[in-house]
Amino acid sequence: MIGRLNHVGIATPSIEKSIAVYRDLLGAARIGERFVLPEQGVWVCFVDLPNSQIELIEPYGDASPIHGFLVKNPAGGQHHVCFEVPDIIAARDAMRAKGATVLGTGEPRIGAHGVPVIFVHPRDMGGVLVELMAEPVH
Repeated sequence: MIGRLNHVGIATPSIEKSIAVYRDLLGAARIGERFVLPEQGVWVCFVDLPNSQIELIEPYGDASPIHGFLVKNPAGGQHHVCFEVPDIIAARDAMRAKGATVLGTGEPRIGAHGVPVIFVHPRDMGGVLVELMAEPVH
C-alpha cells in the first residue's frame, strides 16, 4: 500500500529564512516559488532533492493549523512525512479499517501537488503525522 516517500514537511515561521538554510548551508539548487494554499492555511515552497522533496510550510492567516505547531516549536521543525499511494480512497478506508484516525472530515482534499491527500493522526503512526497522497502524474 505505501509507496514512494514524496516529501518531508517542515513547518517554519519564515520560508525565506528556511530557503537560505537549504540553499546556503546544504547547497540545494532547485527551489520552487512560494505559493499559498488558502484553504489549508499555509504558504508552501518545495525544495527539490535528487530522491524526494522538502516541503516548507509557513502559516497563512490567523486560522492556520501551523500556528499551534510553531507555538510549541518556535524555530519550526519536522511537521509530517508524505507517502504516495496508488488509490487515496482505498488508503483512507484501509487506515480506518485498521483503527487509525484520519484527520479532518476524512474526505481527501487537494494538496500542494494538486492531487488528493489525507492526514493520519500521529498517535496511530508512531508519533509522526503522516500525509498520504495520490500518486502524482510525473
